[in-house]
Amino acid sequence: MSSETNFKGIKVVVIDDSKVIRRTAETLLKKAGCEVITATDGFESLSKVMEHQPNIIFVDIMMPRLDGYQTCALIKNNPTFKKIPIVMLSSKDGLFERARGRIVGAEHYMTKPFTREELLNAIKTYVLDVKAAH
Repeated sequence: MSSETNFKGIKVVVIDDSKVIRRTAETLLKKAGCEVITATDGFESLSKVMEHQPNIIFVDIMMPRLDGYQTCALIKNNPTFKKIPIVMLSSKDGLFERARGRIVGAEHYMTKPFTREELLNAIKTYVLDVKAAH
């Protein structure tokens, strides 16, 4: 991936109950030029998704109150937001988690800890390449 890829103006929502994960993702994405909105859980994220209408969402699977699967399903069931690509984040790299993520409509699955490349490649694949294709 060339470092010339421009991520400026891309809105990203990062949903994770871990402050470390949120801060890491936010730092990496902001350095690349993204606008980053964070949420600590699924409930908090819903209003932020509505307000900011992001280009892509990264959501942790294991969260209190509303987990990543439920959050993804709620977003994907809303006609306004169903086209927003969602990347599930998990500390487990399991086949079951991947399959369940697909069932609720997630486009991609990443294992934590993720790298800068993984985050940016997901954005490139699901946001930039899609925009370029239209």
